[in-house]
Amino acid sequence: MPNLGEKMFNCEKELTLAVIGGKWKMLILWHLGKEGTKRFGELKALMPGITQRMLVTQLRELEDHLIVHREVYPVVPPKVEYSLTEYGRKLMPILEAMYEWGKNYIEHVLDKEPEHPSAVK
Repeated sequence: MPNLGEKMFNCEKELTLAVIGGKWKMLILWHLGKEGTKRFGELKALMPGITQRMLVTQLRELEDHLIVHREVYPVVPPKVEYSLTEYGRKLMPILEAMYEWGKNYIEHVLDKEPEHPSAVK
């Protein structure tokens, strides 16, 4: 059984969701993967609705899990940049597949508004 710190998981899929799951982590990964290295303020601007505290928390967790790299430059004022690690970059095909699935679901299921869920094929 895989584990992450003190938490044990039943399978690798559950572990993956624990590492990248949640409302904000996948958006952070998407922006870093598609647009490259970003500063904290740039990431915050790309995600309306996220609080500064939540962004800090999510970035720290992704950094702890070796998905995001945090680079601190010794300048005044401090400059900090975030980018994907090798493990983070390996998530991009998964996120792209999730994007395509969601896009397809919107077009073929949600936009059709079937009378009953069993009408969807």
